[in-house]
Amino acid sequence: MRALLSFLLLLLSFPTPAAAPVQTIRYALISGLNDPHLDYMLALLQLACDESGLRCQLQGTHAMNQSRALVQLGKADSNIDLFWGMTSKERESLALPIRIPLDKGLIGWRVALVPASKPDTLAGITTRQQLARRVAGQVADWPDTIILRAAGLPVLTSQDYGNLFPMLQRQRFDYFPRSVIEVQREAAMPVAKGLLVDSHLVIQYPSAMYFFVSPLQPQLARTLELGLRKGLEDGRFNKLFQRYNGQYIARLELPGRTRIRLDNPLLPAATPLKDSKLWYQP
Repeated sequence: MRALLSFLLLLLSFPTPAAAPVQTIRYALISGLNDPHLDYMLALLQLACDESGLRCQLQGTHAMNQSRALVQLGKADSNIDLFWGMTSKERESLALPIRIPLDKGLIGWRVALVPASKPDTLAGITTRQQLARRVAGQVADWPDTIILRAAGLPVLTSQDYGNLFPMLQRQRFDYFPRSVIEVQREAAMPVAKGLLVDSHLVIQYPSAMYFFVSPLQPQLARTLELGLRKGLEDGRFNKLFQRYNGQYIARLELPGRTRIRLDNPLLPAATPLKDSKLWYQP
């Protein structure tokens, strides 16, 4: 008994290691609180922290568009550390991309919102040339706008994401192509009243949604990448993907839709297209 007591006293004499400090990670609210990706992206960000052993506190900033977020990331007095969005050559030159497709490439699989009064807006269309007879709506600074126009598809733009819903309701354009992992969430929002999800087409171009980190924080980028890769290896990444996106993908019945493929002139050469485990396989 005395020996046990002496051992316990010896243990108590050693200093307790201090807990690792908490790092605040400030993320940009690109589409405000209506971002259909928000819950999933925050879950992935927390996963990356947990898997890498980083004690983090996630903090959203005020809403801003993606162009402003890119500018803010490069400033020494920036109020954000990262944002998530579709990759492009320009974006990868201005920020540090973590080249793990958070969406498994489904940001480039597009199903449209159309006016409920015109559910067959895209019916019978089987080619890009036929689709060019319709006008798409997009945000001006989204890479998608350039991709669609490069394919010869007319696009009407707005500076504000939220404005596109009433614009489509007023039929200022014909269809609003959205990612297959966001379109159904958006269709359920009050702002989308009078719109529905098209049942005919899926537009596909190679792309990826990444975390983009401030170029002034390379260690944070390395830590988050390490965490995401560990999550891929132990299966936690894919479980999150299925939990947040699986039901939406299944409901769209993608194999039964006409698929129109487009090139992506903005796709960086470093995109890991050959790593099959990173991408959605229909």
